[in-house]
Amino acid sequence: MRYNSSLHEKLENHYERFNIMNGTPDPIEFPHRFSNRNDIELSAFISSVFAYGGIKQIKISLDKLHLIMGKNPYDFVSSYNQKRDSKFFKDLKHRFYSTDDITKLFYTLSKVLKKEGSLRDHFYSIYKKNESIKDSIHHFSASLVEYSSEEKIVSNGIKFMFPDPLKGSAAKRMNLFLRWMVRKDKIDFGLWNEIPTSDLIIPVDTHVAKICKELRLTKLKNVSWKMAEEITNNLKKFNAIDPVKYDFSICHIGMLKLKF
Repeated sequence: MRYNSSLHEKLENHYERFNIMNGTPDPIEFPHRFSNRNDIELSAFISSVFAYGGIKQIKISLDKLHLIMGKNPYDFVSSYNQKRDSKFFKDLKHRFYSTDDITKLFYTLSKVLKKEGSLRDHFYSIYKKNESIKDSIHHFSASLVEYSSEEKIVSNGIKFMFPDPLKGSAAKRMNLFLRWMVRKDKIDFGLWNEIPTSDLIIPVDTHVAKICKELRLTKLKNVSWKMAEEITNNLKKFNAIDPVKYDFSICHIGMLKLKF
């Protein structure tokens, strides 16, 4: 794809239009409830894990989870005890996630916090050892699967929570979480400033894929890691340092069925 000044202008205009928390429904509204960085980080990760399907159902599930966690998600997760606290999630499900998957998520996160200190510390320790964000997500997801259980059998729900880009997954929800943590504007938090924004890969779902096909930012048909990389590389022609800045506006234009 060649540089297109008209498309660049549209991307920038839509970015400015959507770069505000103005009630546009999005899972990122949940971590915006908090001011403590540890609470933001935990809320953001959990919100990203549940960010698939219709936004109405996503918000219902996240409302329930945040009600359970209360005003201090970090305290709830760090002190989580599977035997004592799994009762809070009784009958709570979300599409592919069973009640057991959800309790395992909190069990996993509590183990990470106790051993690694924070999600940031854990991810960054992996990122420093790898040459790409793709490999970093692979190892990060693999470690979370390992933390989730001492058993060899892992449920499909847990596998879906922690995707593997080396197997072709677009890893949309993991890339979404990284966008929230690494970028800084009125939407994204910018808490992980050790990772350059140029390393990020756009979180691709059906909405982003549809718009990006129309804009000729990808020639691929199926959502995959390869598609996410292609879109990101083409967006770098408009902003090499921060190509993923356009994700929020592209996604919501697709969700709201607006014309780009």
